Amino acid sequence: MIADEKKELFSEDKMNKIISLCKRRGFVFPSSEIYGGFSAVYDFGPYGVELANNIKAAWWQAMVRKNENIVGLDAAIFMHPRVWEASGHTTGFSDPLIECRKCHARLRVDHILEDLGIQADEKMTEEEINKLLDENKDKIECAKCGAKDFTKAKKFNLLVKSNLGNFTGDWEKNPVYLRGETCQGIYVNFKNVLDSARVKIPFGIAQIGKAFRNEITARQFIFRKREFEQMEMQMFTHPKEALKIYEEWKQRRWKFYLDLGIKEKNLKWRKHKNLVFYAKAAWDIEYNFPFGFKEIEGIHARGDYDLSRHSQYSGKDLSYTDSQTGEKYIPHIVETSTGVERIFLALLTDAFTEEKLSDGTERTVLKLPKKLAPIKVAIFPLLKNKPELVIKARQIYTDLKSEFMCEFDDNGNIGKRYRRQDEIGTPYCVTVDFDTLKDDTVTVRDRDTMKQKRIKIFDLRDFLEENLSV
Repeated sequence: MIADEKKELFSEDKMNKIISLCKRRGFVFPSSEIYGGFSAVYDFGPYGVELANNIKAAWWQAMVRKNENIVGLDAAIFMHPRVWEASGHTTGFSDPLIECRKCHARLRVDHILEDLGIQADEKMTEEEINKLLDENKDKIECAKCGAKDFTKAKKFNLLVKSNLGNFTGDWEKNPVYLRGETCQGIYVNFKNVLDSARVKIPFGIAQIGKAFRNEITARQFIFRKREFEQMEMQMFTHPKEALKIYEEWKQRRWKFYLDLGIKEKNLKWRKHKNLVFYAKAAWDIEYNFPFGFKEIEGIHARGDYDLSRHSQYSGKDLSYTDSQTGEKYIPHIVETSTGVERIFLALLTDAFTEEKLSDGTERTVLKLPKKLAPIKVAIFPLLKNKPELVIKARQIYTDLKSEFMCEFDDNGNIGKRYRRQDEIGTPYCVTVDFDTLKDDTVTVRDRDTMKQKRIKIFDLRDFLEENLSV
């Protein structure tokens, strides 16, 4: 059936097609769309939430369930404001921006320089940034109106303020914040976990949760959002073991993406050139998105900075005492940090395929790893106006849905139903026809090869269990 695959799509064209498919097939919707949308905020639709949940389940399985020395946590989104002072977010969590004097659009300086092929140092002062901008002023224009007249760059804090519990009206002076990252909830619960979970160093705490950043400009679809979901693990280690454990986790996290089904050719390592003062090592795993290689996960050796700072600001002793040797020290931290949305987009990029068929037609198919596909199997009656076929198909659907994420579809002809399921990445379609009524067999169609085979209904469950684990 398949004649050939199209050549790799032009990147911008591929990105636009992925965005269109996400909206059309219920993966991702613009937030508050009936009110005109809300910049850099998106909602997962019926199929998107299933894919996102499968990603989170795969991560939790790899990080917590398969590791005896890693436990889970779900810390609150709101935390005491002093947490963000201790972490440095209230003073250092910022991006430099400039404003167009003509249309007043705000632009992130790091994005502008990146588009010019210039790598800016994160530790640069506003004066150094403005000097760099001035040297390249003839090359910089407003993406909105095309003007080349901008204000000086100023740093803009990314924490999102809230008036939670503040009824006096001065919440701007004394704000609380929506958390800018999930790891701080892990650090402030270090002692609680240590005292309650009978863990010993080295041990890790893993968490999946929402984080919020007041991004200046929105771009690259769900890659950069103002509300997103992080999956982070903080491993607490002996200072002398930290770098050894760090190297181990680098390899384990690389393998995670291969096990997930992502093509290795689309992954690469990037070493941080300018480390923050407390970091011992920092590497990113990058994925080849339609807009180029960008970070999908960071693996960092953070030293003892985090626990030391929270110990200083809270007045609580966050050191660890070895029960065997009596040695007392502040643990060093090895961090792995990724985002649900970034893995989600990487999987869609990897899976999005356009094929020309031997009959001259074309199809779009998401060749997602079967274990991650939102719908595992779709059940069709050949004809919706034949009650005996519909009843039999419904029986099969009811029997399978408690174990597999299934969909019943009797809308339109079989060809159209196949195309719908191809576009949402459903690995198998099961068709009930008139032969089914005679011999209790069904036609099972494979998404990737489009080949069909007859299988006994009795054997259908075993077939799916065997083939949906990849």
